[in-house]
Formats: sequence, structure tokens, C-alpha cells
Amino acid sequence: MVSADFAERPVKKLVLFDVDGTLSPARQRASPEIIQLLRNLRKQVAIGFVGGSDFVKISEQLSVGNINVLEEFDFGFAENGLTAYRLGKPLESQSFIKMVGEKDYQELVNFILHHIADLNIPIKRGTFVEFRNGMINVSPIGRNATVQERIDFEAYDKEHHVRADFVEILREKFKRLNLTFSIGGQISFDVFPHGWDKTYCLRHVEKDNFEEIHFFGDKTSKGGNDYEIFSDPRTVGHTVKSPADTMRICTELFLS
Repeated sequence: MVSADFAERPVKKLVLFDVDGTLSPARQRASPEIIQLLRNLRKQVAIGFVGGSDFVKISEQLSVGNINVLEEFDFGFAENGLTAYRLGKPLESQSFIKMVGEKDYQELVNFILHHIADLNIPIKRGTFVEFRNGMINVSPIGRNATVQERIDFEAYDKEHHVRADFVEILREKFKRLNLTFSIGGQISFDVFPHGWDKTYCLRHVEKDNFEEIHFFGDKTSKGGNDYEIFSDPRTVGHTVKSPADTMRICTELFLS
């Protein structure tokens, strides 16, 4: 039986959403239309977001107008659920640096920065390694790139496999650290301990006993940062191509 907090929802299911490419264009704000759809959906089922970015960035993307993002979702999972909220209240968090250790962390970051310095790619900007609570985010082009530069790099990367090749080098070099390298968004990839992918968030919802857990994401193929939770036997996975696609499928499944 579903927990008492969600007993009044007509459908005893949880619907989880990736953020970039699913609820909003990558690193851009969600539209008022998709926020309204989520409000309508929440009248029927429990909803949550699960993104790789930190909570501040996700909040910026999903806070249309003056809304508090934690008031619009039943569950909020930043950094794959390593920073987590349930009904607006924080849950236990985890630390990448405590798990890996300072010495190995510095060796990893130094290697990454040396490799990026030697990369021959069309442009480079700034913030190549972003330290987060539960992971690090690595961007060969730099996270300070403009929206257009991100689009251009994504097209370049599809042809030249900059991120995929980089990930293979790191996976072999740092095999002993038991890290996962997960490509997501347009310009970067995440690095975190094994098991700290998006399936990590599922431990926070187990006790609520939902009849089904649906997940919507755009990077659901192997190597993408939605793959593990999309293919997990505990979820019903849906691949989308855009926020408009998310709206269409949600309406067909839950609001028709």
C-alpha cells in the first residue's frame, strides 16, 4: 500500500523526470506550459525530478516566475539523488570527496586538466572541472560556453567523439577507484562512484510503496546518464527527444 502522504492521489504511481532535454532545453529554463502540465499531473500521481546538476542549477531551470521548485514536486533529486528532498524536506546526502579521498581526487583532477590542455578542439572557455557534492562534472569545452557554443560543440562531439574517447581513457587510467563516467547534456560528463548514478535516488522512494515508478529521460542509451535508471527493473522507462515529447507522452499516459 502506498504511504499515507500520497494516499489521496488517484493514481498510486511515481513519475520521475530527467531535467536537461526532458523538462527543459539543456541549461535553459522550463517553459510555463510544461510547468502547468506538471501541476496537472501532480493532481493524479506523485512527481519528482532527478538531475545530475547541483540543486541551485536545477532550481534555476525549473523555477518559472516566483515558484519554489520544492513546492512543485513531491521529490527533488539533485546530483542523481545524492542531494535529495521529499515533500520539501532534505534527506540524507552523500559526499564524493569523502568516498574518493583527497589524494586520489587530486590525481584524477590533475590528469583531467592536463588532458584537456592537450585537446585540439575548436574552442575552449572556462570551468573545465566543476566540483559538486556527490560527483565532479568534466567539460572539455568548459561550462562557461554560451548556448550557441554548447550546440556547436554537441554537433562536433557527435562526429569526433571527444567525450566518449576521454571517458575511455579515464576509465582505464583510474580503474582502481571504481568510478562511473556518464555522458550527459551537450558539453560534459559526470564522474562518481559506482552505484551513484540516477538509480541512487530510488532508495529514497522505496518506503513509499508506489505501484509503479515511471522515468522520463533523453539520454537513455548505454553510456548516457539516464541509461541506468531507464533500464532498471524497478522503473518503467520512457525515452523522449524534447520537453514537447515529454508533454505529449505524459498527456497520453496519465491525463487523457
